[in-house]
Amino acid sequence: MKKRSAARGKHSIKRSERKRGKREIAEPPEQRLPVGLVATVERVVEHRNTIQAFDPNLPAVFSTPAMIGLMEYASVMAVRPQLPRGVITVGTRIEVDHLKAVPPGATVQAFAKFVKYKGRFLVFDVEARSGEHIIGRGRVFRALVDPQKHGEKAQARVQP
Repeated sequence: MKKRSAARGKHSIKRSERKRGKREIAEPPEQRLPVGLVATVERVVEHRNTIQAFDPNLPAVFSTPAMIGLMEYASVMAVRPQLPRGVITVGTRIEVDHLKAVPPGATVQAFAKFVKYKGRFLVFDVEARSGEHIIGRGRVFRALVDPQKHGEKAQARVQP
């Protein structure tokens, strides 16, 4: 019986590892962001942050997209002061549960903690609270990018 890795020969590198190559921002280990960076951001829920703002037939409660946006912003703020010059982070993946509803006027705090690297991606544990209630929690993934190149690539996707 042949070993699987021997049978794959030159194709033993995973496809995802081959694809990463040129897109990755080279970062010497001493310049890597320290795991453990945190931030908390706060917002008072306004009507425009509710799902009812999109559909008047739905209840006036803090929307999931607004909660995720606040969690992403907390993630940005956790690492922004430590980012190398000329680098930003952009969201790439979200794994979040929205657990409880809160109405306009409620104060929501989103907390983010940078917990690890996954390749060129930064992984954050996030949580949203309103008072004593945990209203959401999960993970946010962000990539380190050069903003000019990122913008150029996005612009190239616009069809004339």
